[in-house]
Amino acid sequence: MASAVIMPRQGNTVESCIVTKWHKKKGDKVAVGDILFTYETDKATFDEESAVAGTILEIFFEEDDDVPVLSNMCVIGEEGEDISEFTASVESTVQTKTEESKSEPEKVVEVSKPVETFKAAEGDIRISPRAKNRADRQGIDTAFAAPSGPGGRIIERDIEKLEKGGPAFTKAAAPTYEQGMAYQGSGIGGRVTAEDTRTKAVPNDFVEYEDAKVSNIRKVIGNAMHASLSGMAQLTLNSSFDATSIMNVRKSIKNMKDTLGLPNITLNDLVVFATAKTLLKHKDLNAHFTGDTIRRFNTVHMGIAVDTERGLMVPTLGYCDLMSLGTISNKTKELADMCKKGTINPDLLQGGTFTITNLGALGIESFTPVINPPQTAILGVCGIKTAVRGEGGNIEAYQSMGLSLTFDHRAVDGAPAARFLKDLCVSLENFDALLLGQEV
Repeated sequence: MASAVIMPRQGNTVESCIVTKWHKKKGDKVAVGDILFTYETDKATFDEESAVAGTILEIFFEEDDDVPVLSNMCVIGEEGEDISEFTASVESTVQTKTEESKSEPEKVVEVSKPVETFKAAEGDIRISPRAKNRADRQGIDTAFAAPSGPGGRIIERDIEKLEKGGPAFTKAAAPTYEQGMAYQGSGIGGRVTAEDTRTKAVPNDFVEYEDAKVSNIRKVIGNAMHASLSGMAQLTLNSSFDATSIMNVRKSIKNMKDTLGLPNITLNDLVVFATAKTLLKHKDLNAHFTGDTIRRFNTVHMGIAVDTERGLMVPTLGYCDLMSLGTISNKTKELADMCKKGTINPDLLQGGTFTITNLGALGIESFTPVINPPQTAILGVCGIKTAVRGEGGNIEAYQSMGLSLTFDHRAVDGAPAARFLKDLCVSLENFDALLLGQEV
């Protein structure tokens, strides 16, 4: 019995998805678990697997189509089955899209045709005096002009055409100018000189640049970052702390994790844990600002920035302040894994009250993270480096970690933001005390 494959609804706020790739085509045999097509929302990319085995009898939408959720994407069944009941449900959608496209004015795109390469043999050049005079004035080699005059004669319009689209080089460069080579012209108007033909040629297979289509996710990230920077009064404070305590805690947990069944705790997990505990004392930073109101939260929904092949994603770790260190570690890894695989539910990519982004593994000492509206702040975690300090008249080295806090100055002043950063550094420098009364 034939069955339809629909465009899934990935989250309550998603109304449509874009088809990015079909992995199967009409007439292909599919098995349960085969990937049929890839699609993306404005936040994530997903693969749709076949739930049934059979033959693809029809495909209703093409790549790059913006498809409403729950629409029939294709039909799988046995060859020869009647699928009219499935096609009826998509006719209205297709008709609507067609009418919308007809209502838009047709765009006329002018495509310039490449100039055909032509070069006459020596002694075969016949040219009118007027054309020759123009060629001499412009420094054009008439051998490259394609004659259009009577009897195969070069006339002025042939020289004019050569000026606009023919080989642009000086007469001195003509003897050494090679067809098919790419030269970087340094002469007037970008013309290739004799010197250019000797020193500035590039191989025929050299590709100067490549154009790549901007993904839907990249567009969303770009629009969100631009809106954030243009709509907020963002300011960044940089500080650092002695990372000895958190490094010792991580080392102890790592040594005992197999014996006690503990998860693999990372330094970022420790920073997330300390930040969640500290934020509740500084609620203006754990808040949403809309311009007219500031909503201060009594719990922390922590956004954790994740670097993926498709772009930056920020899943939310809800009620992070109520979680143990072990739970934070496990949940963070689960969210990051779903983001990288493209299986994250879009509902898990919203609702954050504060965000942490970590570039420490890349050796960054300080940076300016960009706030996720309507949040009022974001914390950037930097790398560890060796620093020195005076202690009892002696100079000693220690491991220092940097923190970069960006806050919205419309909602938070500099001093309260600085106090939060100071308190967080104290919490991280005394992580053993912070863990008292908490389950690992």
